[in-house]
Amino acid sequence: MLRYYLALGLSFICVATASSHFNMLLPSAAMVKKGDKVTFLYQFGHPFEHELSDAPAPTKVEATTPDGKSLDLTKTLESFKTPGGDGKDVVAYRFNFTPEQRGDHWFVLTTPPIWFEESEEFVRDVVQVPLHVQTQNGWEKAPGKQMRMTPLTRPYGLLPGVAFRAKVHPSGDAFPGTFANAVVEIERYNEQKPKNIPMDEFVTLKTLTDANDAFTCTLAEPGWWCMTAQRTAGKAQRQGKEYPVRERVTLWVHVDAKAR
Repeated sequence: MLRYYLALGLSFICVATASSHFNMLLPSAAMVKKGDKVTFLYQFGHPFEHELSDAPAPTKVEATTPDGKSLDLTKTLESFKTPGGDGKDVVAYRFNFTPEQRGDHWFVLTTPPIWFEESEEFVRDVVQVPLHVQTQNGWEKAPGKQMRMTPLTRPYGLLPGVAFRAKVHPSGDAFPGTFANAVVEIERYNEQKPKNIPMDEFVTLKTLTDANDAFTCTLAEPGWWCMTAQRTAGKAQRQGKEYPVRERVTLWVHVDAKAR
């Protein structure tokens, strides 16, 4: 099941169904030391319920180092099988990265258009996650010209209850107001399926962007959290028919249980 928000011009219309599918790009640690090997896990499905589907093969995975260099990591991806929500194994991906510099690294994964049968549309995702390496340098500089989120709150060293702020940018050069009054979905990741799943309103939270395309949300518990914004982005062909394409950006940040 899927929530989606269709953009008409600069306005956004909300159509709600049950829980959302997100792409999950999660490093084995959010903060490491120079020379530490980090394993990144890429999955697709419902983060809170830990119900997974086959993850589409990414079209690109890039790392941007603190000095601004871009590293193409796509060929380092390794596919493997992991248990899904229905008892069957599903496809996931992983790759390793060893930072050679101190400072903040950014990782960006791009998916091909993913077909959603129920809503009869394609979704193309950009997924971002920062990796902090000892020195606070570059956390506010989300790289690229693709649709992206720029943190306005430092995206690491976070504790439960923190108010987190970020700004949404469209593809290409950003201009003010593009994402004004847009819905942003927020959801926490569970490493295993919870015994009791609450009502959907407590699973996927929502907030609106302001006139400057920024939003604020509260991250109440420890763990990995995602924030996702979206807009329409043209059409694509499937079996001789045209269907809408939604473009989404997801930012993952980690909340620690206590100060280290």
